[in-house]
Amino acid sequence: MITPCSGRRRSAAGGVLAWTAAALFLAAAAALAEDEDRQFQAGAATSNITPPLGATLIGGWGSPEAEHIHDELWARCLVLDNGSARLVFVIIDNLGASREVFGDARERLAEKTGIPAEHMLMASTHTHSAPSARPSNVLDPPPTLTEYQQFIADRIVDGVRRAINNLEPARIGWGAGDAPGQVFNRRWFMADGFDLTNPFGETDQVRMNPPRNHEALADPAGPTDPEIAFLAVESTDGRPMALLANYSLHYVGGVPGNHVSADYFGVFAREIGRLLAADGANPDFVGIMSNGTSGDVNNINFRAPAPQREPYEQINRVASIAAAEVYKAYQTVEFHDWVALDARMTELTLEVRKPSEAILERARRILEDPDNAPGLHAREEVYARRAVQMHESPGEVDIPVQALRVGGVGVAAIPFEVFAETGLEIKEKSPFEMAFAISFGNGGYGYLPTPQQHELGGYETWLGTSRVEIEAAPKITASILEKFDAMAGDAE
Repeated sequence: MITPCSGRRRSAAGGVLAWTAAALFLAAAAALAEDEDRQFQAGAATSNITPPLGATLIGGWGSPEAEHIHDELWARCLVLDNGSARLVFVIIDNLGASREVFGDARERLAEKTGIPAEHMLMASTHTHSAPSARPSNVLDPPPTLTEYQQFIADRIVDGVRRAINNLEPARIGWGAGDAPGQVFNRRWFMADGFDLTNPFGETDQVRMNPPRNHEALADPAGPTDPEIAFLAVESTDGRPMALLANYSLHYVGGVPGNHVSADYFGVFAREIGRLLAADGANPDFVGIMSNGTSGDVNNINFRAPAPQREPYEQINRVASIAAAEVYKAYQTVEFHDWVALDARMTELTLEVRKPSEAILERARRILEDPDNAPGLHAREEVYARRAVQMHESPGEVDIPVQALRVGGVGVAAIPFEVFAETGLEIKEKSPFEMAFAISFGNGGYGYLPTPQQHELGGYETWLGTSRVEIEAAPKITASILEKFDAMAGDAE
């Protein structure tokens, strides 16, 4: 006998069907909620960091006052959000802002936005036509920021918050072009008989920026990286929103000494927007060019005579070539509705280089009586001061090493002027579809030659230009690749 239940009779099959339907409904609802959480968004904005006229400019051996603003300086900000994580990119038009500037901005942003500090990548472009945003000794900075440093930090905070305000559903893709004709290794082996005396009275094996088209030119001492890698963001209806590029080329120059300018980095930002027909977009399209691994690379073809050019002519030319290459590659980009986002940042302790007793004693003699210095090099007194400063600096320094993942792209941030060899190694060994490294990432501690380049000497390896241990480059590379591997192993 079957006992009725609430006056209704249900079959076993009917119960199974009912429970199956309910389970499917709940699964569909969960999937829908997950899809909503996985919605990809992006936002971009800029903050003006142009100094007033009269500000002291750095980038050469002098310190002229700014008398003309040729083009404005910016903090260019991009925020990516995939529903579970946010990443922040900030690239500023500066020679090499200190860690303390970025740290101040990062700390306040973390408090105001809840974005973890390690998810924020901030870097300088390395224009040589801007005021300083670094202390006199990056190894022993003062406890407070200068007025201009604080101004930059404030504007970064504003720019990132505005980029967050501009967040909207978006798609993201990546690609790369090549501009090999604009990058040249600037360290050269020279023929026997060419004077390679350095400021410490020693003899180098290579010369940085040798005389152009000189009969003593032998071979460049290292490679170049011609790739222009980029991340591209567009709205769901195809409107270009932002583009972050990376090219391993130093500043271009050709700027009058008392002009403020973002160099080719700024022109590229405008030109790529023009090519993408993004002028007049609302919110504004934000083009960004970051400095790649160009510590030993510049825009000078040393085997050719120096051409006669007007101020800014070469900057415009290089930026236009770079933008055209990116625009060409942009046409084949596959955009994604959602990608994994991740970031890792650690502190790496490095030994600080110290002068030998002989170099220190020589430096002190030069500073005590500069009129009777040996006179073997034009920068003897400058490097005598630097040798003493290195002697008086702490014996170790902690530097931030950061790696980010954007879908199939790995991005490294290194707080040095990194040699092309290191950037190429990171690209070659990265587990990602594409990878690139940003120099001056989260600070600036000077040049980062490889151990092999240290053996050759030259400007970039001199004590005071290069401040940390000779094995620093491989240690940093290993740390980045370890982070890349860990992030690549995580499921999307």
